[in-house]
Amino acid sequence: MIGPIGEVRNRHGERIDAVFSPGAPSESTESTDPRRVVLVAHGVTGRMDRPYLVAICDALAEAGLPSLRFTYAGNPGSEGRFEECTISKEIDDLGAVIDAARGVGFERVTYVGHSMGGAIGALRAADDARIDSYVSLAGMVHIADFMDRTFGLLEPGRDVMLDKPECPLTAAFLADARAHGSTLDAVRRLTIPTLIVHGTDDELVPFQDGLDHRDAAPSVTQLVPLPGVDHRFTDHHEVVAATVTRFVAQLADDAV
Repeated sequence: MIGPIGEVRNRHGERIDAVFSPGAPSESTESTDPRRVVLVAHGVTGRMDRPYLVAICDALAEAGLPSLRFTYAGNPGSEGRFEECTISKEIDDLGAVIDAARGVGFERVTYVGHSMGGAIGALRAADDARIDSYVSLAGMVHIADFMDRTFGLLEPGRDVMLDKPECPLTAAFLADARAHGSTLDAVRRLTIPTLIVHGTDDELVPFQDGLDHRDAAPSVTQLVPLPGVDHRFTDHHEVVAATVTRFVAQLADDAV
């Protein structure tokens, strides 16, 4: 029997803040696969309480689909130091979250990541067969370009990221991100169902990133453009939640 996902810790012993929702299946919900869980994560300098992420998990619950919404270690609410955050560390942390889900009986994992969290999902999924489907919410593809464009004029050790005092910019973070370069090599290796939801007026991660992701793996990728919508899906949370829920529900139906 599948149990609730309890405390999650990474291999450094840091607690990863997380909220598990078992879903609430009823006669009115779509068919579900009880062995599937949806892991939902934020982007750079973010946390799991972003309204669009909460909306997604609420919609999944209404459809009877279990989810775990979590905050990567070092970000607000989780243990660890933000100064130690890197893309590589968060890729590793995602492995710990999957371990926790598998440990209570979930056999199928859909990962949903926003912005940098989307990039982390592609990079992890390319080498981790436990992720069998993937959703990119305005996900970064050209990682190094984003870092140079957004943080290139800042001084590591002195300046902060996105005007957030609790998120100091470090040389290690930039070096690690630039080393990853882009997700395109990983995306080309993906053979799992993939959904991209991206606003055409995204001010942080250009819509072109979504197009490039789709074009790198067209046979498995569905791109849903949101005309005129920004990076945080302002005023479109319900649309995003419904789109993601339909995608996951279809996976569940196919498995029944």
